[in-house]
Amino acid sequence: MTAGITRHEDPRLLSGRARYLDDIRLPGALHAAFVRSPHAHARILRVRRAAEWVWTYEDLEGVHPIAPRLDADGFTPTAQWPLAADRVRYVGEPVAVVVAADRYEAEDLAERVEVDYDPLPTVADAETALRPDAPRLHDAASNILYHRSHHGGDPEAVFRHAPVTVCIDVRSARCAASPMEGRGILAAYEGQMLHVWIGTQVPALIRSALAACLGLPEHRIRLLVPDTGGGFGQKMHLYPEDVVVCWLAARLGRPVKWVEDRRENLTAATQAREERVEVEVAATTEGRVLGLRGRVVGDVGAYHVFPTTAALEPLGAAQILPGPYAVDHYAYEVLAVCTNKPPTGAYRGVGMTVGAFAMERAMDCLAREVGLDAVEVRRRNLISPDAFPYQSASGLTYDGGSFHQALQRLCEATDYERLRADQQRERTRSGRLLGIGVACYTEYTGMGSATFARRGMTDIPGHEAAAVRVDPSGSVRVSLSFTSQGQGHETTMAQIVAEVLQVPADRIQVEPFDSRASPHGSGTFGSRTSVAGAGAVYGAALRVRERALAIASSLLEAAVSDLEWEGGRIRVRGSLSRSVTFDEVARAAYKIPLGKAGTLQPGLEAVEYFDPPPATFSNAAHLAVVEVDPHTGALRPLRYVVVEDCGRVLNARIVRGQIHGAIAQGLGEAVLEHAVYGPDGQPLASTFMDYLLPLATDMPDGIEILHLENPSDRPGGMKGMAEGGAIGAPAAIANAVSDAVGAQVQRIPLTPEYVLALLDHSGRRQT
Repeated sequence: MTAGITRHEDPRLLSGRARYLDDIRLPGALHAAFVRSPHAHARILRVRRAAEWVWTYEDLEGVHPIAPRLDADGFTPTAQWPLAADRVRYVGEPVAVVVAADRYEAEDLAERVEVDYDPLPTVADAETALRPDAPRLHDAASNILYHRSHHGGDPEAVFRHAPVTVCIDVRSARCAASPMEGRGILAAYEGQMLHVWIGTQVPALIRSALAACLGLPEHRIRLLVPDTGGGFGQKMHLYPEDVVVCWLAARLGRPVKWVEDRRENLTAATQAREERVEVEVAATTEGRVLGLRGRVVGDVGAYHVFPTTAALEPLGAAQILPGPYAVDHYAYEVLAVCTNKPPTGAYRGVGMTVGAFAMERAMDCLAREVGLDAVEVRRRNLISPDAFPYQSASGLTYDGGSFHQALQRLCEATDYERLRADQQRERTRSGRLLGIGVACYTEYTGMGSATFARRGMTDIPGHEAAAVRVDPSGSVRVSLSFTSQGQGHETTMAQIVAEVLQVPADRIQVEPFDSRASPHGSGTFGSRTSVAGAGAVYGAALRVRERALAIASSLLEAAVSDLEWEGGRIRVRGSLSRSVTFDEVARAAYKIPLGKAGTLQPGLEAVEYFDPPPATFSNAAHLAVVEVDPHTGALRPLRYVVVEDCGRVLNARIVRGQIHGAIAQGLGEAVLEHAVYGPDGQPLASTFMDYLLPLATDMPDGIEILHLENPSDRPGGMKGMAEGGAIGAPAAIANAVSDAVGAQVQRIPLTPEYVLALLDHSGRRQT
């Protein structure tokens, strides 16, 4: 397959011809604005309505709360009303909604709504929330929304006898997904049908959840997904605003639109990551890991989110903590703790970014403890190539991994030994604080129903689906159960169909999601589209191919086994004159009767559902070279190298783009991004003036990417990879900074203030 095809969708996306949510204008549409809580925790005493079109919880007749489920021990449910009922639990929680002819008037009306609150004690962090006397956010015995303990092997015995133990306690800051296009929804009733336009990653799940909250049968909701400017996990959740806008459209009998502004996105959309991970490593004096213990405490905000619940991030971090290393004995404890902050949800690299950050910091600590180089200690502990399928002590089954190959290729590409020698020479000659950081990780991707069921998830079915339809002219329409937020699915899915049917890509139309025509699936998240989605597309295309061969067999009066398909023409093997084109087959498919005595059904199309086996695993090795300014604590990335293995590279241009973008997000998380909250639960980073995203000038001059291609046994041989850069970058950069300053990095982001404190600790600060 061609590996560098230009993205089909880019001319539309880059020339202003894309149609995003706010580009959709319906006659008579009203605009909604939400009255949001200024308190992190307060009882609602009274809402004073300054205009007619103001609604509160009391008006939501027939509406049900958002109540995600997890069928697992240790799960405590929450229920969030779309407009807060009796109390608010985070700053920005919707309390009331107003509508007006335009957004400006709606905002003005919202400011005139007065709400009387009775402030309650605030629980602003997980440590406070875990205290026995902490205020309870819900009617439960504690603020713990999810608790799980796991033992694999006998870690206690290993730790009793281990000659070497190291401990590290790391923290990852709360951060925001910050998609280029914020959230939004447009709803309109037409007869008995509710039409909903929304930029979501999980259209079928959102339709089901809206139906449940609104008390509607699903067939009365038509859900359409326009072009969408980024998701990164944040757009795979059902939000209170979504339910309210749909309810308003029904109540008013007019279209209603709400488009999020940036402040709302930074304060009221889901956030991610805020976790503390304590890691203990038992090892030999030669640096071989014998056992591992981990404790992950996640500050998950005020509510569970649909469909993943608050367990997703901390459980994911704990399960992937051993990463690519052979660890036979592992125990972990996970706590998802409720606080007065916005709920946390999925974000690129969910669970794995923090897990890799903690484990890779621990590996560097072990290397220092036993006097080994950072690369050597990893080499001694990576899972060997002959160990697959490998049963992890955390309960995961790795289907494959090129861990040694990736690290070796990274060392060769960077001339690692010479790089270290140059670093030492430069340090001695000029005193520059140069650091080299290495990070290895494995990434679970392409999860199917078995993975979600094992976690206890009840709302994600796990399968994907595709419909491939050939019209009488030979053009092909492809409908998918999943959507794109800029990942290039139009291109890659068309590539697959083009390869199977040997049709030029410009004759393949990948249609936008419309629940009236698109098949049912799970959605785009967790790097699963190139595995689960592509598997469905492969299957549907292959079935169309089989049918086309059957029709050609009838036209050519030859057995299917005697046919060959090459260059868009199907011919009888060994005969140049007996052949038909794909277009001729397509025309024949719609003529009646078809086949001898009408033995073939008309049409040339197929729908395929694909539920992939439990997760497949991609992997990579990252190396970062950074320089630290000893006067200011500022960082400058000098070089970044990635060796990644995502199985078969379907489209190298798109894979490179995914890696670049993910590394940019990982660098932002490592150095800049922090959704800061005060002790009273007030957000202190609600604009891009104080929530810092990485700029082009913050990136290294170039990112060197090397591909390994060890195909998986999934259809097409692909493994997911879209999150990898965000998983490896924080760990590699943190290790590089630790190497540069000579002190243990224990948290991200690596702000100048924190780096200066590290330099003070190591005695390398210069004033």
